[in-house]
Amino acid sequence: MEVAVQIVAGLALLALGGEGVIRGAVGVARRFGLSELLIGLTLVGFGTSTPELMTSVDAALRGSPGIAIGNVVGSNIGNILLILAIVVLIRPLAANPAAVGRDGAIVIVASIALALIAALFGELNRWIGALLVTALVLYVFAIWRIERRGGAAAEMHKEESHTHDPAPQKLWQSVLFALGGLGLLVWGADLLVEGAITTARLAGVSETVIGLTIVAIGTSLPELVATLAAALKGRSDVAFGNIVGSNIYNIFGILGVTSIINPIAIPADIGLIDWVALIGSAVLLMVFAMTGKRITRFEGAVLLTLYAVYVAYLLR
Repeated sequence: MEVAVQIVAGLALLALGGEGVIRGAVGVARRFGLSELLIGLTLVGFGTSTPELMTSVDAALRGSPGIAIGNVVGSNIGNILLILAIVVLIRPLAANPAAVGRDGAIVIVASIALALIAALFGELNRWIGALLVTALVLYVFAIWRIERRGGAAAEMHKEESHTHDPAPQKLWQSVLFALGGLGLLVWGADLLVEGAITTARLAGVSETVIGLTIVAIGTSLPELVATLAAALKGRSDVAFGNIVGSNIYNIFGILGVTSIINPIAIPADIGLIDWVALIGSAVLLMVFAMTGKRITRFEGAVLLTLYAVYVAYLLR
């Protein structure tokens, strides 16, 4: 019971801390005159992944690579097969084939790259981490250059910059929000990782399985809330942006920064099925979004069924 309370408290603190960091950072950015497009692309995009970042960093520093890597891999799988599936079952989403095709292709490439790194090197060292972060910077810069000219995709990212409004109006309030949120993130990550390690020992399963399931699902809950809110408001483009953007930031940003801070060995129990689920879920998203220009409830049910099969495989 104590462990369950610890995990729930950790997740709650991560959610509150992530929201505080985003609102504070957006407030500071607006005070210094950054464009809404750039805010949506960078601060909001990276901010929604801060729970995953703090959790993976904390786990890496504790010597728990199964949670550090499993958190990201499991979050990316869950974002599509669980989060998007639940949202689509509630309200089918129209898709912009051009935007989904472009960003969805990046998710597939990033997923394949991570699987190849695991197979060839067996670890994420600081050099690989630096390359991942560089890839993220180049991606954001390229998208900013393309969308600065305007169009539907640019409007989507401008809209994303307002998904966490209201942001503090005064600079000192924004800084206080950001620092307070950061403190809650550190505290929440510490509680969650400690609870996850204890759960793995008590349940007799590997830390990797806990990372791929409980930790990954928990840190993805902010994406569920943001994506569902966007879908219910009829903003399908923002809903897709939340999912796809989070998956890109998770691989390039979260694992990149984490491995720069503390190199991570790829756990031996992350195997072929996990990599197939990671890459296959991204491919399915592309196929469903581009074939009918929308994701239907039936396709959402397919995604959710695949997630149930995957989790059953992990817990077998």
